[in-house]
Amino acid sequence: MEETQYSTFSKAANYILLIVLAIIFLIPILFIILTALKSNADLVKNPVYAFPEIVKWSNFSAAWDKMSLYIRNSMFISVVKVPIGILIEALAAYALTRMNFKWANALFVFFLIGMMVPFQATLVPLNMMLNHFKLANTYPGIFIVYIGFGVPFGIMVLRGFLRSIPKELDESAFIDGCGELGKFFRIILPIAMPAIATLIILDFLSTWNEFLLAQIFITKNSMLPVTAGLLTFQGQHSNDYTLLSAGVLISIVPILVVYLFFQRYFVAGMAGAVKG
Repeated sequence: MEETQYSTFSKAANYILLIVLAIIFLIPILFIILTALKSNADLVKNPVYAFPEIVKWSNFSAAWDKMSLYIRNSMFISVVKVPIGILIEALAAYALTRMNFKWANALFVFFLIGMMVPFQATLVPLNMMLNHFKLANTYPGIFIVYIGFGVPFGIMVLRGFLRSIPKELDESAFIDGCGELGKFFRIILPIAMPAIATLIILDFLSTWNEFLLAQIFITKNSMLPVTAGLLTFQGQHSNDYTLLSAGVLISIVPILVVYLFFQRYFVAGMAGAVKG
């Protein structure tokens, strides 16, 4: 009886703690929403937590007019880069786990070293390399940079998940006449969908929110992503916080859509990666 009461109390305490943490994390979002619905005069006159005197929905249309180009740029970069990067990572993880060769573990460690190198230390040589090959201010150049920084983590996640797949499936596929690519696309890749969905969420999030690399390697205004586009709401002498808040809310919609679409695979994918 006492153990049951203790278990009930423990669960209740955990739920209360999670609710409190959720409220703490939601408070900044609430402030952004309230700011996005105010006029500049209302924002200056009243506290940030006050409800708007007049709801100004036009802030969202005005923010969209300034940000639509940058959102399209970010969408293009993310939609192209994320699938290509995950395909490269999946092929590498497949080779490391399903194809027996001598230096597989050493090669995996080599990939992991890429996660330990601060990307700030690579900015100068990367800039020189992209300029040398005339890839600066081009989408292929930014794809190469983004994919290169994302490959180590993706390989780590997929390698862990693929190691949990029984090797007997490989033998069955070989008997049925599947080659390596057939086995990869027909058997391993569908089974690894939870891990791939996890990577889609994380990779899309990191690509969409990336700021520093895009600022350095893309200087054309017509190619800037949404994170750089948000800077257009900041002037030399003043900042339009109402439109900036509306722009921030618009910019997180694609991330929410991707997460809601793939979230049912997220926990399974991460659990399989850690277990492997």
